Amino acid sequence: MSKDILKDMEKYRGELTAIRHDIHQHPETAFEENRTADVVAAKLTEWGIPIHRGLGKTGVVGTLKGKRPGQRTIALRADMDALNMQEKNTFDYTSVHQGKMHACGHDGHTTMLLGAAKHLAHDPDFAGTLHFIFQPAEEGEGGARVMIEDGLFEKFPCDAVYGMHNMPGLKTGDFAIRPGPMMAASDTWTAVFRGTGGHGAMPYFGTDPTQPAAAFVTATQSIIGRNVNPQHAAVVSIGHLAAGQYGAANVIPSEVIVRGTARSYTPDDRDLLDRRLGEIARGLAAAHNCTVEYDYLRRYPPLRNAAEQTQLALKAAALTVGAARTDGDVEPLTGAEDFAFMLEKKPGAYILIGNGGSIADGSCHSVHTPHYDFNDQIILTGAAYWVNLVGVELGDAA
Repeated sequence: MSKDILKDMEKYRGELTAIRHDIHQHPETAFEENRTADVVAAKLTEWGIPIHRGLGKTGVVGTLKGKRPGQRTIALRADMDALNMQEKNTFDYTSVHQGKMHACGHDGHTTMLLGAAKHLAHDPDFAGTLHFIFQPAEEGEGGARVMIEDGLFEKFPCDAVYGMHNMPGLKTGDFAIRPGPMMAASDTWTAVFRGTGGHGAMPYFGTDPTQPAAAFVTATQSIIGRNVNPQHAAVVSIGHLAAGQYGAANVIPSEVIVRGTARSYTPDDRDLLDRRLGEIARGLAAAHNCTVEYDYLRRYPPLRNAAEQTQLALKAAALTVGAARTDGDVEPLTGAEDFAFMLEKKPGAYILIGNGGSIADGSCHSVHTPHYDFNDQIILTGAAYWVNLVGVELGDAA
């Protein structure tokens, strides 16, 4: 298998583009991907690939055995869900559902894996077994974790698992990956400061939770500057503040809610962020004669690529577009991905494929923005990468 796969797959371009546009036009959010799952299941069945439905509520898994004997089994994963946001594009396949949009390219991810499945079903020239995992609810709901809890790897055992995501700003069709930490842990924390509140003109008659809350907002950054090893990377950001009533500016509220996110790459740094956020919140509350309720929710773990599978992914990418268009030491991203749950259970690798353009000069839009769109030019490139990866993992690559 090689770059010739791209030429071989050119005949699928129209069909795959139509699939992508159809999925984009009918976005479905976490655990509601029924129509999308129907499309995936119908296509896999049409191509003779046995399927299983229902893992993670709406997940679909297809299994294809190679025509050559082999003991090794790998899994390829694509996410299917959309986001709860309003699309502002004007092309003819924009979302028909108000407040729902494929703003992260999962429509393209699903289509690329379907393209690989179609090609490999036509000629399963590999040794071993291949699972195609179409996963729901990546966007904040942990669909990968739910599929695992539903028995994904017991029902479909594998020796390695691979994922892929488009990357706006990376040159169209280029690939980027790194061994070790590739994406950060994503955690959500909440601190609720409480006092008696009171009349704004007579604060000495009560306790004012706005004071420790305000100090806490600025003090959170001291964790990054004074507690985290400067050779590491971590982020603490405030995403929500709530207190009082707009029409009652002369009332000191009795409660202030501060919520945010924390990102880190190692278990020790994750523990550090949790501990220090709590210590600072409690210390400031006590200093101002208030109380605080603190909670730290560990959502997605850090995504860590296995060294061996990273090299195999790099080889497949180079076979697809050439070594000059692959980066094996890309900087880690502070974004998070629930594919990390799968990589906690199985060795594997997660690669980025360039969606093109430049966010800085406005020639492309970032994911999770209302004008974003997946680049149809990379559908075949991504599908060919999957096919070449199967050749590297389960057969002799050219």
